[in-house]
Amino acid sequence: MGYPDGLLATRAVVKPGLWAVIPKDGLVNNIIPGIENCRVSIVASPKMGAGFVQYVVEAAAGGGAKEPWASQENVECFLYLVSGTVTVKTGGKEFSLTDGGYVYAAPGDGIAFTNTGKETAKLLLYKQKYIPLIGKSPYTVSGNVNEIEYRIYDDMENVFIKDLLPVDIAFDMNMHILAFAPGGCHPIVETHVQEHGAYILSGEGMYFMDDRWLGITKDDFMWFGAYVPQCAYGVGREMFAYIYSKDCNRDADL
Repeated sequence: MGYPDGLLATRAVVKPGLWAVIPKDGLVNNIIPGIENCRVSIVASPKMGAGFVQYVVEAAAGGGAKEPWASQENVECFLYLVSGTVTVKTGGKEFSLTDGGYVYAAPGDGIAFTNTGKETAKLLLYKQKYIPLIGKSPYTVSGNVNEIEYRIYDDMENVFIKDLLPVDIAFDMNMHILAFAPGGCHPIVETHVQEHGAYILSGEGMYFMDDRWLGITKDDFMWFGAYVPQCAYGVGREMFAYIYSKDCNRDADL
């Protein structure tokens, strides 16, 4: 990295148990057993207060996980390819992903992946403990967001959403892409039990989290804990879009 130009500064804000914003400039590398030739940043974990773990990964050519990562019996995981070319293996199946490709791995299957391109591949990894439902089992899902049509979000003509996983009660989570045209916004300030991990794919927005407005831009990561008030406006010249996780389809524990 070398010496900084001027005084050290950051836009990072971390409120343990509540919410966080982590810009890419502050990310550091973590050595993860089984993941090789990759720069791995853990951006959310229970140490922060999150009920899941999320990673931003830059895989060099040939880099990845040869053996299934996150293959514990009760752990489900998800890989989203921001850019590059990656081969993914899970549940006895193999998938070749390009920009916007993704794979969900059922509990216990884990994900093995390899950057098969010549350039660095950028991807997101996500894992959490699966909450079983009697008589139901989630299953492997793969797709590409570029092949999914946007639909209008909550009757807002300039806000759009894509659902990456099936509408199926067997799944206790989903991944979505939410996109705001410039001037688009949430219809309300949301306050709900679900938590989110969100990675900004494009554009700029003004985001309200708990008690303040913050400028958010491409490659930022955000985490929202349960019941944190939240909403956003899309600003700038292009679509403000992010991929985010959501826990769903389960009752709250006592």
